Amino acid sequence: MKAAIRRQYGSPQVIQIEEIEKPIPKDDELLIQVHATTVNRTDCANLTAKPFIMRFFLGLFKPRKVILGNDFAGTVVAIGKNIQSFKVTDRVFGFTDLGLESLAEYLVMKPKGNVLTIPENTDFKHAVASMEGAHYAYSFIHKVTIKPGQNILINGATGAIGSALLQLVKQFDVQITATCNTKNTDLIRSLGADQVIDYTKEDFTQNREKYDFIFDAVGKSTFGKCKPILKDRGVYISSELGPNAQNPFLALFTSFGSKKKVIFPIPFSIQKTLPYIKNLLEQEKFKPLIDCEYPLEDVSKAYEYAMSGEKTGNVIITF
Repeated sequence: MKAAIRRQYGSPQVIQIEEIEKPIPKDDELLIQVHATTVNRTDCANLTAKPFIMRFFLGLFKPRKVILGNDFAGTVVAIGKNIQSFKVTDRVFGFTDLGLESLAEYLVMKPKGNVLTIPENTDFKHAVASMEGAHYAYSFIHKVTIKPGQNILINGATGAIGSALLQLVKQFDVQITATCNTKNTDLIRSLGADQVIDYTKEDFTQNREKYDFIFDAVGKSTFGKCKPILKDRGVYISSELGPNAQNPFLALFTSFGSKKKVIFPIPFSIQKTLPYIKNLLEQEKFKPLIDCEYPLEDVSKAYEYAMSGEKTGNVIITF
């Protein structure tokens, strides 16, 4: 089978498409034919091992898993004798942020809540595009208590996390302001934003409006810059560590007596988030954005585009 492999950390140019042996499932494993994966922020971090803390999970000097890929949508083609919850021909999707080795034509995995059947109303591409962004977006909205009438700002509403977050927040009776670039203003309004700020023309931190929550889905602002536009008891949450890795420490320091707080959104378990995402797909309350598609042979180009910061929603790899 073909697989996207890198044996060292680095730029997209270190990725090679190689022919390797097709895996054989053990008694407690599924063999899945992969139809689609994404190249997302987590994939880029796993490729480059940046921030450096990633190396403690992936391998200090070189990656322990050489095949790339964190999510997939595909078809079960074989099952181990101990598997009872899946059958051959099931359409399935899954995700884990530490790597599934899913950028390959086939993968094997033990089903431990990290793989679910795809809803009948969802195709492979939208199934896999629903994984990473919504997984992290779930952590934003479940780290706080959102009440009707509150005012929420989402910075970076066009990425995989931001576009999912906008749709999840829209389920609450709140006012949503979202930032995006010029070409996506109509798209972001269609997803539920009440007000849109074009970041190419306006700095949202200079806005006179005050917010109960500022959700920075791209990590390009800071608590210091956002603090003046937070209400008393307002909360800032970023998807990134911050320019100096300060956000986890600010979350600790502001938890003691500060009127305005930072919360660091340590992700909930896959076993909790994936059923939530599947339920939203079944109810048609969430539709992930897809920017573009690349064949497996052009995976390096897909990584380059994902790392450019210009993508809208998800970049799909098809097989």
